[in-house]
Amino acid sequence: MVSSVTAAGSNPAATRSTAASSGPTLGQSDFIRLLTTQLKAQDPTDPVDNKEMIAQMAQFSSLSGIEQINATLKDIAARLDRAFPAQTPVQE
Repeated sequence: MVSSVTAAGSNPAATRSTAASSGPTLGQSDFIRLLTTQLKAQDPTDPVDNKEMIAQMAQFSSLSGIEQINATLKDIAARLDRAFPAQTPVQE
């Protein structure tokens, strides 16, 4: 079970395809829940590699930043649409 969580978290292509699906998206609380479950379920004699754990956390941090940028751009687009409403072309 631990290896499947680790493999999915370390594979950017799998993350993108999951995020692109129409299903519910995972948030920060979901990530923390998965992380703590992974830590509880790991073998004490063979713990998760620190580099792998840091890579997973960095990927989540990047995704969070991208989501914030996306929300900001959507807000800017909405404000521009309100400030400059689309005009119909003049027919000659």
